[in-house]
Amino acid sequence: MARTTISSLFGSSPVKPLQSHMNSVQTCVEELIPFMDAVLIKDWDSALKVQLKISELEQESDKLKKDLRLNLPNSLFMPVSRRDLLEVLTMQDKIANKAKDIAGLITGRKMNIPDPLGTQFKTFINRSIDASAQACQAINELDELVETGFKGREVNLVAKMIRKLDKIESDTDRIQVKIRAEIFKRETELPPIEVMFLYKIIEWIGDLADIAQRVGSRLELMLAR
Repeated sequence: MARTTISSLFGSSPVKPLQSHMNSVQTCVEELIPFMDAVLIKDWDSALKVQLKISELEQESDKLKKDLRLNLPNSLFMPVSRRDLLEVLTMQDKIANKAKDIAGLITGRKMNIPDPLGTQFKTFINRSIDASAQACQAINELDELVETGFKGREVNLVAKMIRKLDKIESDTDRIQVKIRAEIFKRETELPPIEVMFLYKIIEWIGDLADIAQRVGSRLELMLAR
């Protein structure tokens, strides 16, 4: 019988392709850094190029997601349930989707980030990407967890990573509150429609960290079982 794409690349375990998908997601999300740099200086040609790259990377991660779903066995002889893996996969996918949505909306409207808020926006998006990177690091330990039967020092290491992820997400919450307050002060100076979309983008950037934290929370549940 011909081997599936996943089994030929990674063997019978779905853990490696799950990690491969998360690494692909992180590559996509990190492109928001040069994207935001271009947006803040209103270099829309460069911003559009990065936005297209983000879209392409999201499509690549989407292919990995579909391949894993199609080839995932109904039962696994390992201490990770099919349901847990699918839920983690879905949340990882949402991170890439959110990055694509952020870049798409900003370029589609050529949104103007008020100059006084530029530094805060960069800090906000960088910290949200930190959350995704921390989730990626934790997921990349999953194969080691499986090998040790979710016991020993590896469990403590991953638990520490998840606590750090929670802290990063809390940081993004605090930054988000400050940016919202600054926009509120300037609402009368800005076009109402622009204000509405600024709040939407702030919400979506915060979602990056929130979803990344959910990846960590699901991994934490695996540790507890």
